[in-house]
Amino acid sequence: MNQANTRFIDVSILDREFRVACPPDERAELLDAVAYLDQKMREIRDAGKIASVERIAIMAALNIAHDLLTTRVGGGFDLATFKHRTQAMQKIIDATLAEQDELF
Repeated sequence: MNQANTRFIDVSILDREFRVACPPDERAELLDAVAYLDQKMREIRDAGKIASVERIAIMAALNIAHDLLTTRVGGGFDLATFKHRTQAMQKIIDATLAEQDELF
């Protein structure tokens, strides 16, 4: 990532605010990833079986990884777009876990 072009964007995941570094040309993909992750985490939280935000994030990551691994490449599947989205999600997960580490 070219640091000279990097901007910070504030996002909300599960009602928590995060500041994430993002090149301007990847902003749309990052926002898509944020929305997707937020939706997955809300589904897990609303199921009522897990209360810890950290555990919700891990379960969402596992579900997303499972979806990735069981998706067949081909048939109109855009691998490049998917790769960008997963990279954006990874940045969000890394930032979230780094903040969690600072709490302890």
